[in-house]
Amino acid sequence: MLADRPISAFVATTQPDVAQRFYTDALGLKLTSRDQYALVFDAGGTMLRVVIVESLAPQPFTILGWVVPDIRATVAELTHRGVDFTRYAWMDQDELGIWSTPDGSKVAWFTDPDGNTLSLTQFQGT
Repeated sequence: MLADRPISAFVATTQPDVAQRFYTDALGLKLTSRDQYALVFDAGGTMLRVVIVESLAPQPFTILGWVVPDIRATVAELTHRGVDFTRYAWMDQDELGIWSTPDGSKVAWFTDPDGNTLSLTQFQGT
């Protein structure tokens, strides 16, 4: 029933002005609307609603991620734009913070200003 319907994604923020700068300036997303309830971005054709909330307890896992063709170049560009990539002491990550999965895919994590964990993935063979 929903297999051929577009999906939208949701993230929460307690700091809409800071979130708007992060998602536009650092991540390069286009803001399509903003009201008292949410910031709405175009994320590669997917609607991303950054919902404005009074309080937020970030989850301890990835809640939103992007598939990229060249993770090293993307990490370098985002780092240049001020994004800090997360290093996990228990995980074997390279100098850029990129982890290679058992199948050869590559993943890197970072957080938005509210502490939401976001990721980049370059799948094996791409």
